[in-house]
Amino acid sequence: MTGPEHPHRTWLYVPGDRPDRIGKALDSAADAVVLDLEDAVAPDAKETARRTVAGVLAEGRPGRRPAYVRINAPGTPDGTADIGLLASAPGAPAGVRIPKCEDPDMLRRVADALGVPVFPVLESALGVENALALATAHPLVAGISLGEADLSADLRVTGGDALAWPRSRVVVAARAAGLPSPPQSVWTAVRDLDGLRADTAAGHRAGFFGRSVIHPAQIPVVHEACAPDPGDVAWARDLMDRLTGRNGPAREQQAAWIDSDGRFVDKAVVERASWILAVAASAHRPDAPEKEGSPS
Repeated sequence: MTGPEHPHRTWLYVPGDRPDRIGKALDSAADAVVLDLEDAVAPDAKETARRTVAGVLAEGRPGRRPAYVRINAPGTPDGTADIGLLASAPGAPAGVRIPKCEDPDMLRRVADALGVPVFPVLESALGVENALALATAHPLVAGISLGEADLSADLRVTGGDALAWPRSRVVVAARAAGLPSPPQSVWTAVRDLDGLRADTAAGHRAGFFGRSVIHPAQIPVVHEACAPDPGDVAWARDLMDRLTGRNGPAREQQAAWIDSDGRFVDKAVVERASWILAVAASAHRPDAPEKEGSPS
């Protein structure tokens, strides 16, 4: 599970049938790589993609970015084949993104079959309505997110404002289930880095953290947008030092108190400080140099 100690800022998608791009993606600066068996792979290349992904997972080379897999929708022939492959493959992915999730019972069956962390993607009105049920369907559910292109089509809407409610719904469902803040969907205008930066910052303020990306040029922009304010980091570090007694009296036994600056502190404030420090630690995680060329 992607817990608060190591929140992923970027999830770089790469076609599962392109071993050349997969290698570049795994050596990139992304926090996580998603080997895609679904939308990025043509129907006649699905079997090739499965063999390629199985080979990559079997290598298990240490030091590379964690490799996740996005399968095809459960219940489809390709989804069934993907699940069968991953359930029997010699190497296991860090987790599996499951598209078009709507049915908690189906999600439970998939999680049982895979035995690794699963990340349902909500891409329909029914999926959004079942957000909390999907987020709590199985102990292996490690995060939820929206697939906004398919969701927009299903809802027959255009424009970001039309998705304000589904976005809030998935943020609330994730946190209600004790899951990490959900990542945002892909920003498809690859060359519009200013738009990506502004949209990611807005999503961060709305309760999202990080996002899926489809090009290496998007990675540093998302990482920058996810970086906490230095003043917030200094505040959080000072608070945690005081809490543990390194910079003042220990506070473990107190439910709430007033800090040295006259600010009220309770459990929720401490949790926020802990989260800020976790994000700051991610921001200082060493990034591998990006290779020339696009992995996606």
